[in-house]
Amino acid sequence: MRRQRGYQWEDTIVKRFNGAANWKAFRLGSPSIALPDVLAVNNMENIIFTIEAKSGTSTSLPVPADQIERCLLWIRTFDIYKKKNVILAFKFLSKKRIGIGEYENRELREFFKIWDETLEITNCVCTYDGKIFAKKNNSREELHLKECIMPFKTKQRSSASLK
Repeated sequence: MRRQRGYQWEDTIVKRFNGAANWKAFRLGSPSIALPDVLAVNNMENIIFTIEAKSGTSTSLPVPADQIERCLLWIRTFDIYKKKNVILAFKFLSKKRIGIGEYENRELREFFKIWDETLEITNCVCTYDGKIFAKKNNSREELHLKECIMPFKTKQRSSASLK
């Protein structure tokens, strides 16, 4: 079920990019292959994004450091592009898990964050309010990642508007 949700979110992102003018996007493979979830390019504007997509019913969604690292390796390979970003795409589903097989309704939220390449690559987590935290030595440190304005219609929430 969890893998199916992840696949559906990746597929949604690909379809949204492919519906936007001058964009092409592709799912790159199964989780066992060391590839980003989605690759999106705009050759007219010289832009490439590698995207790590996470979705779920919990109040936080983790991103392992190795997944950020592989996204960075991919975009660094394409020197021809002027704008290259790793995007962390989060979708908090409209049902919040409160127990085994138990859910309560909530607002569906999407966040698209640009990984800051000056930061140390670390495990991180996105919360339902759109805040990103680095996970280091059993503690959390807030990361202030920029929001990525997507070239398509989203359920995107600015974490600033949730305060």
